[in-house]
Amino acid sequence: MGLSQKLEDLGRLIAEEIGTDTLAWSVEYNELMVSVERPAIVRVLTYLRDSKGLQFAQLMDVCGVDYLGREPRFDVVYHLLSLVHNQRLRLKVQVEEGMPVPSVVSVYSSANWWEREVFDLYGIPFEDHPDLRRILTDYGFEGHPLRKDFPLTGYVEVRYDEEQKRVVYEPVKLPQAFRNFDFESPWEGMDFAAQTLKSKQPLPEVNS
Repeated sequence: MGLSQKLEDLGRLIAEEIGTDTLAWSVEYNELMVSVERPAIVRVLTYLRDSKGLQFAQLMDVCGVDYLGREPRFDVVYHLLSLVHNQRLRLKVQVEEGMPVPSVVSVYSSANWWEREVFDLYGIPFEDHPDLRRILTDYGFEGHPLRKDFPLTGYVEVRYDEEQKRVVYEPVKLPQAFRNFDFESPWEGMDFAAQTLKSKQPLPEVNS
């Protein structure tokens, strides 16, 4: 039995056990992805951890994804590992902006800092988290930098002021108007290589 077939069997098993809380599941690029209802995330993860046939005992990561323009806007993705069965699983829930996601720290203690990271970078709150505060950005930081509508330049810049002997925050100052630079070179890429082969022009000699 190939890997893809094993993952499909696993997806069907999980969907049957979880029941109506399963929104969809799929196998792509030899990876199993299962989408579940947001309110059921704690119950589903508890089942995946404790089931003897699954034993997804390790939560490897929790991350956010911003689909700007889609409703609901965000995904929260949980990456699970079963060392006993040598299997990986990605579980995701869709989240509307401002809608809290149940914290899974009670199921996996490793989720503590990862949920804080998702909150910090995407602004997705986690309900019943024991210490939900920023973890990567500075105190008083405005906005959430991995949202797709966050400005590339940010809102403020931070520097150390020698006169005041402290870190100061100032509005971003650009020496020129912000522009979108196109760094693509006409001398690179498959199109140029194809044109060179088609023309059959000899390469210029290089003087030594």
